Amino acid sequence: MRELGRRIVAQFVVDRRVLALAFARMADGVGNSFLIIVIPLYVASDVVGGATFGLEEAMIIGIILSLFGFLNSSVQPFTGRLSDRLGRRKPFILVGLGGLAATNVAYVFAESYLSLVVIRGLQGVSVAFIVPASIALVNELATTRDRGGNMGVYNTFRLIGFGAGPVAAGAVVNLGPYELPGGATISGFEAAFYVAAITAAISYAMVTVLISDPDSTEANAGADLSIAVRDRNGPHLLDPIFTLGLASLFMAAAIALFATIQPQVNARLEQGSTWFGIQFAAFIVAQIVLQTPIGRACDRYGRRPFIVGGMLLLIPATLVQGFVSSSETMFLARLIQGIAGAMVFAPSLALAGDLAGEGESGSKLSVLTMAFGFGIAIGPFASGALIGYGFEVPFVFGTVLAAFGSILVYTQIEETLETAAPVPIVGGD
Repeated sequence: MRELGRRIVAQFVVDRRVLALAFARMADGVGNSFLIIVIPLYVASDVVGGATFGLEEAMIIGIILSLFGFLNSSVQPFTGRLSDRLGRRKPFILVGLGGLAATNVAYVFAESYLSLVVIRGLQGVSVAFIVPASIALVNELATTRDRGGNMGVYNTFRLIGFGAGPVAAGAVVNLGPYELPGGATISGFEAAFYVAAITAAISYAMVTVLISDPDSTEANAGADLSIAVRDRNGPHLLDPIFTLGLASLFMAAAIALFATIQPQVNARLEQGSTWFGIQFAAFIVAQIVLQTPIGRACDRYGRRPFIVGGMLLLIPATLVQGFVSSSETMFLARLIQGIAGAMVFAPSLALAGDLAGEGESGSKLSVLTMAFGFGIAIGPFASGALIGYGFEVPFVFGTVLAAFGSILVYTQIEETLETAAPVPIVGGD
């Protein structure tokens, strides 16, 4: 038992700055995912009003939530490239976290639908400063022999925060109003926004105190930061990082199909919202459990086998969701989909990090994070548009995307890990 505990702890032994950054992202993930639950409730409440521009309430909620993803993904290549040019990561992370904290507080004073749209849009831009710089920093603090493990630890803690936020958000809103010292009271909504702001502030403090840029980052600033589409130096048609971006886009879209068709899923399976929540969470749970061990494994056995295997596993895991007839089977399909995602995500980041030259991490890795973000935004739109043609149609569409992504990574990606020697576990700075 003691040996098992030692092995589990060893999985999370990384550079202390990577661990600090992972905890910081976990904290801001809690606050940011809070809003996924709180904003629809806030829009539906009597607190917000104003012009709707002829749109239904549900459409306004969709615009507010989707705008975050589209702006976040669209701006990431620019912030990633700028951080490469300046040779700095930490200031970009702090700007983004500061923006998140300020906009979370701004929700308290928002009284119109338009103000919510503006605030959520600014939050998308703020997170676009955080993501490429964070991933680039993790990449630069790692080596080829431990990059997958570092990416896995970072993603694990980030997902823990993202998964915990929605669980707590509903309770915080429903238990309000709250009485403060001195007799003042705040509503459940205000409490939720303040919690989100506090988590962003905690992350800001952690990054300020515990994170520093490697000396090599600034020394290598200003490298060639172009993003290639064609494979300039190799035998393949497409650049491997661009290929990984396409695969990430297709994978994310296939996974996100499930998010917006809760009424149809519940009706088909004759289940309640509790079962849907469990099925939705199955993907995140699989990611949390497997990101770090798969990241460590890809440092030992190579990146490509996991990426190809994960994309292939995504095909049946997506297709079966369109034809299942029980809640338990849907849960199992979502769990397998989460396993597939874990097999692809950390090894893809590690492989792209292997290929990125000195001073290029922000630009190159932002291709993957941008593509994944667009996929998460596109998936719900696709399922909403296709579900009217039959319950299975959105999942068949996702299966086609997964199959195309599998072909791409199998034919266009080469292994970057030259040997499969045992992976040293390195701590400290």
